[in-house]
Amino acid sequence: MNKTYQTEFRRLFLLQELPEPLTRASEHLQIFDNYIENTRLRLRSARVPQTKEWTWILQQRFPLEESNLTIWRTAEIYLNEAEYNFFQPFEGREIRKNRYFYEFGERQIEIDVFLGELWGLNLAKGNFETEEELKIFEIPSFSIAEVTNNPFFTGENLVTKNFADVQNEFARMMNA
Repeated sequence: MNKTYQTEFRRLFLLQELPEPLTRASEHLQIFDNYIENTRLRLRSARVPQTKEWTWILQQRFPLEESNLTIWRTAEIYLNEAEYNFFQPFEGREIRKNRYFYEFGERQIEIDVFLGELWGLNLAKGNFETEEELKIFEIPSFSIAEVTNNPFFTGENLVTKNFADVQNEFARMMNA
């Protein structure tokens, strides 16, 4: 067993907008994910707007099974600014988003509001300690659809898309 990786149980939901009482001005993180082409790696920088504090992380993420996107393996290395700058040549395939945190029942949901080419895409992610918790979780009433097992909505795929592509995928899902 490789102890380098952590197991992440998750479900992903498409939202039309932030649930009340959240607004775009609510407390959030600014996240910049650069996907290193032809790898399972991404270089993440996250900024807290209020304090201007930065965090830099080199991450490897992949689903445990290609057909089941509810269970992911993740490994992270936290970097200092000099180490992060070493990886800057890999920047360019970037997703920018603002991450909000929302209490839903007894669970904290992460809500990503995408920026740039993906403006209009809003995803909510529930993280769970066990597969059983994942299975019994109720779909949030403020979501449009669950997209957990749709590979279109993974970051490494979204990095090459725009909001028109998202709208086309949503239409395809609704007609399937």
